[in-house]
Amino acid sequence: MKNKDMEKGNEIKTVVPALRFPEFQGMNGWEEKKLEEIGNFIGGGTPNTAIQEYWDGGIPWYTPTEIKNGDLKSSNRTITEKGLKNSSAKLLPQGAILITTRATIGDVAISKKECTTNQGFQSLVVNDSESNLFWFYWIIRHKEELIKRASGSTFKEISKNEIINITSYSPKKQEQQKIAACLSSLDELIEATAQKVEALKEHKKGLMQRLFPAEGKNVPDLRFPEFQGMNGWEKKQVKDFGEVITGNTPSKKEEKYWNGDFVWITAQDFKGKYINDSILKLTKFGKDKARVIPKNSVLVTCIASIGLNAINKVECSTNQQINAICCNQEYNYEYMYYLVTYNTKNLKQLAGQTAVPIITKKSFEEFEVYAIENYDEQQKIADCLSSLDELIEATSRKVEILKEHKKGLMQQLFPKI
Repeated sequence: MKNKDMEKGNEIKTVVPALRFPEFQGMNGWEEKKLEEIGNFIGGGTPNTAIQEYWDGGIPWYTPTEIKNGDLKSSNRTITEKGLKNSSAKLLPQGAILITTRATIGDVAISKKECTTNQGFQSLVVNDSESNLFWFYWIIRHKEELIKRASGSTFKEISKNEIINITSYSPKKQEQQKIAACLSSLDELIEATAQKVEALKEHKKGLMQRLFPAEGKNVPDLRFPEFQGMNGWEKKQVKDFGEVITGNTPSKKEEKYWNGDFVWITAQDFKGKYINDSILKLTKFGKDKARVIPKNSVLVTCIASIGLNAINKVECSTNQQINAICCNQEYNYEYMYYLVTYNTKNLKQLAGQTAVPIITKKSFEEFEVYAIENYDEQQKIADCLSSLDELIEATSRKVEILKEHKKGLMQQLFPKI
């Protein structure tokens, strides 16, 4: 909502955001100002790379590729005081907002200590009357505005003059700080949840290393109590687990084979443990030309992208890049999925060092692994790892939901410019 105030005979445009904290409701709207009014924009530079004494000093020096999602880690390179004095690089204070302006435009981070950048930045040092964290989020919210104003034929770049003349709306510092604190706490929750996902993945990796026999062993380090003391695992070939079906591709020139509703899987369709659909589909004529694979088979890529694996939850066919293990009654398909996952590193070694890595059907069928024949133990292992996968997936979804919530919140907290 926009309104107009009069101050000393000058017309000042103001707006009110869609969402405002209770203590600021009823107060004056956010005032219009250009970005040049909120602080000082500072460019960067690169010391002469041929002069060694300019480099490997104690001053962090960042390039745009190091600015990702607001997280500013240690710089890949550092410069010396001589490098700083003999270049257009400028020493930025702690709290400066680093904004990428070349090639990758609008990525942003806040400096944790004094640093410098190359010329692919315009870094913002805000005035005392402004909150740097508020403007950090403001830039994230309006990244598309920076990209829209960029120009250049070889690569896009936005100039300092373009940036400082962008019109914005902002409240007083107290309200800025409230907004920044809200979004910052949400970022902390997103980061904590993302770290939980990584911790769960590491836990799963470690658990699999104990549930399956280590190299040179035929019994795992960890076995469920009801199976301790029973026979060890036996060396098997993949073909012992069931029929192996290699996919094929019906002629792309025959339109009657394509754009139907029968799932035809390629490596692009491997997005997780289960595959329910595919990018490309066959008609009933295409299905007749393909090799039909029953649902709940274990699909493994054996050309180019070696070792991707998943379970098809629908009857399907695949291209020739994929071998399917159609498990017989003695083997649990979920267990087989995890067994293949655990042995992926050794599987990849079958492909050799050719330009396009490939595992032949024969080599795949004869690939040896240690497996347990007791179906109940297979089921127990599969259930254990499946429940962990479900927790990882649920936690990952929570991260995405939080990110979407943040995106929607920012759209309401910041008025359009």
